[in-house]
Amino acid sequence: ILNSLTPEQTVQILRAFSYFSHLANIAEDQHRIRRTRAHAMAGSRPRSGTMEKALLQARDKDFTAAQLQAFFNDALVSPVLTAHPTEVRRKSVMKREMEISTILARRDHEKWTPREKRQSMAELTRAVLTLWQTNLLRQTKLDVMDEVANGLSYYDYTFLRELPRFYADLEDSLQEDFPEDDPVEVASFLRIGGWIGSDRDGNPYVNAEILKKTVRKQSVKAIEFYLGELHELGGELSLSTRIIKASEALLELAKASPDKSPHRKEEPYRLAISGLYSRLAASLRVLDCASSPRAPVGDAEPYKTPEEFRADLDIIHHSLCDHASSILANGRLRHLRRAVDCFGFHLTSLDLRQGSDTHEACIAELFEAVQPGTDYLALDEEDRIALLVAELTCARPLVRPAWTYSARVQSELDILQTAAGIHKTYGARAITTCIVSNTQSVSDLLEISVLLKQAGLVTPEGCSGIHIVPLFETIPDLRICTGIMDRLLSIPEYRSLVDSCKSTQEIMLGYSDSNKDGGFVTSGWELYKAEIGLIEVLQRHGVKLRLFHGRGGSVGRGGGPSYDAILAQPVGAVNGQIRVTEQGEIISSKYSNPEVGRRNLEILASATLEATLFNSGEQTPPEQYLEAMEEISAHAYKAYRSLVYETEGFEEYFWSSTVISEIATLNIGSRPASRKKTRRIEDLRAIPWVFSWAQCRLMLPGWYGFGTAIEKWLEAHPDEGLDFLRQLYKNWPFFRTQLSNMDMVLAKSSIAIASRYAALVENEELRKEI
Repeated sequence: ILNSLTPEQTVQILRAFSYFSHLANIAEDQHRIRRTRAHAMAGSRPRSGTMEKALLQARDKDFTAAQLQAFFNDALVSPVLTAHPTEVRRKSVMKREMEISTILARRDHEKWTPREKRQSMAELTRAVLTLWQTNLLRQTKLDVMDEVANGLSYYDYTFLRELPRFYADLEDSLQEDFPEDDPVEVASFLRIGGWIGSDRDGNPYVNAEILKKTVRKQSVKAIEFYLGELHELGGELSLSTRIIKASEALLELAKASPDKSPHRKEEPYRLAISGLYSRLAASLRVLDCASSPRAPVGDAEPYKTPEEFRADLDIIHHSLCDHASSILANGRLRHLRRAVDCFGFHLTSLDLRQGSDTHEACIAELFEAVQPGTDYLALDEEDRIALLVAELTCARPLVRPAWTYSARVQSELDILQTAAGIHKTYGARAITTCIVSNTQSVSDLLEISVLLKQAGLVTPEGCSGIHIVPLFETIPDLRICTGIMDRLLSIPEYRSLVDSCKSTQEIMLGYSDSNKDGGFVTSGWELYKAEIGLIEVLQRHGVKLRLFHGRGGSVGRGGGPSYDAILAQPVGAVNGQIRVTEQGEIISSKYSNPEVGRRNLEILASATLEATLFNSGEQTPPEQYLEAMEEISAHAYKAYRSLVYETEGFEEYFWSSTVISEIATLNIGSRPASRKKTRRIEDLRAIPWVFSWAQCRLMLPGWYGFGTAIEKWLEAHPDEGLDFLRQLYKNWPFFRTQLSNMDMVLAKSSIAIASRYAALVENEELRKEI
């Protein structure tokens, strides 16, 4: 039958199966929500991965509310949204799918008459038909600002409303579980980060102007949300002084309001909120040159900082609480106060990211310009370090405004100057981190420090307004990262910069490139060993470690269940501080549905709490576990490298038997698919590498090498080997998580389907060999 179809009919069949899968995913999400609600309604014990369960465990282990508050005060949990091109669907398709999800949710929650049921079914049918008649794929290429707009939509769907609700529920649970303690106001430890519009590594389209536009769009999104909430709050708080009393501070706010309507002269809360609205609308005009959705009642002085706005909201809160109206303070106002605390006027904290080779080239050109004859690139590592350290403390700037630099250098200088300006306008939380991709030496971190000094983000006195973060990505780099950090933290001038950032050194570990470099088993093991080494080095230097996990969505790029992954970290790797990337299709799958999004945020927070408070030194794996894993990893590494990098013709097989060429033409991101215009595996980005194997259903990056490794290891340990491996699986979360993730990948793999793709390889001998 399939062979008799015309091309047009074949496309329709393919679209039908594609949309069937999408609709099945929507139904499964809704089923999970339904199960969660049924679980709660039945009064069952809280499930793993919830804050409720984590708090009960804390109480059972004799933690006090004060100890938990201390944890929240010092904690940072941050999912970081990136624009990695793994989301194929258009925004229009995702909107239609969310409409279907909303209709299904209403059908679950409400009891309807027969007529209402028919109307609901008609509405659902219309939504599905609209989806069917909507193009699945983009016909034009995305630019960076398209990616920014797509990323911001998740704040509408989930973050702006669900994050404040998460905190409210957490505080209420603390009050219920620890009734003998005073109410706890939890610090805003769970925050959203972002790379979209600020990640320059391999993306030539991200520049200073794009960064400026990105921050402005983010700010508009945050402030317009606050304005909308203020408008609704003003409608709710119709309290009259004929009936209630208000604090002097609240009455002063009301008096300062430009709202002179006689209808509200006895409604101080409405007058105060009108004044807040006018001031916030003025802030929107000043910061972003934008008008408020609704015209304010009059002119007012703009808020200079979000803290000023929050202080006025606190006045309203305290007045309500002090005058028998605390229940009114615990609704929309409570959520708005928390939103301002989380999102400020900047919405999300951006990371700057660029490759170490670019920083190296910039530094070389700047030294040559200011000291002709200086050949920085010819210097060895120790001479580079000496030169850069001296420059860090030198008051003389390297950059001269009247001088002309290459386009590459000027672009980097412009974006750092723009970042400094954003700090002054929107606050230091708008851009918190500068990440150096492909960090391979101490000088890589000192180079960016010197460049940041030119923009005023680092001072000659040893203060830094931004975290300088190395990114270790490949197997060789992971093996030397502890030595690099040990040497770096021994340099007093760099250590001063770390101390100015609360003595915290953030370090990013890359899962995707290490997997492509050494395979699934060795990547996971080298990352684990690197973490153990970094924990020891930073403890010795008296510096707090914050790990940033650069994980993709698929197992071949470090993906897998977040809860298990966090709990499988080595002892001391979390300590209340963790950041993790959320990329491409994972963002939509986790955060397009508000309830699912909130659940995923809760999983990150609860796992971090458990890994920090309940993960004792007793859980450190015994030495024989580490030795066994080292042997297994060595076998797996050899098997993987032998196939991917040492088998003659493997590149030809890969390009012929997968859809890598077609993926490069998809309009799914602004970034080029390869770092260089070659067909070498080394130059291919990890995303299209993993994407291609997934499409042909071989899923090679998620399992290859493990079977050979176990076979070789059992040959060397024939007597007790299998029982020992079972012991590893039972007792070691790291090993158990690795196998669980691989199990999931193998369940999705299909050698039968992969063989059909392999038939595309014209060289029969090569096809059979591989």
